[in-house]
Amino acid sequence: MYTNIKKLALGGCCALAFGLVVSTSDAIAGQYGIGSIASAADVAKIDIDVMPDGRGAPPGEGTYSQGKEVYANTCAACHGVDMAKPVKGTGAAALRGGRGTLASGKPKKTVESYWPYASTLFDYTKRSMPFNAPGSMSDNDIYAVVAYILAEGKIIDKKTKMNAKALAKVKMPNRNGFISDPRPDVFNYD
Repeated sequence: MYTNIKKLALGGCCALAFGLVVSTSDAIAGQYGIGSIASAADVAKIDIDVMPDGRGAPPGEGTYSQGKEVYANTCAACHGVDMAKPVKGTGAAALRGGRGTLASGKPKKTVESYWPYASTLFDYTKRSMPFNAPGSMSDNDIYAVVAYILAEGKIIDKKTKMNAKALAKVKMPNRNGFISDPRPDVFNYD
């Protein structure tokens, strides 16, 4: 059964099956000759949990103009120059546009139209971008690219200096587009 659990697991992940948790890093590395165990430094690059009220956001800041440069050098190759039309074949999502489409027959889910909190953009970017090197951008670069994306979507002013405090103050267009969770153990950020 241990072997079957290894086969079910995906590279570098853990599988929970029949009450057992099995690390697959040894199995994947040994069986296929790929992968490695994440070091503490690797985990630290993406170990973050930025809340809508700014808790968990790291120190740092960035501006629209800095973000424009970071975006051009790091993001445009996949998300496209205008952020509305990703580069074909990259699997990247559009980041801009789509307001008013969510209730239509062809919803366009973007940062601008769908995401309820700006902190999600920071958190996701920090953990996952750029696709080929997650965790490689500095916190200042991430704040800057967040400022650029939000300003291009006309969510914030281009003069807004983005940091943890400013991130918490951003009112996303779809902030009220989700049903709140009534459980008493779940935080309400509104």
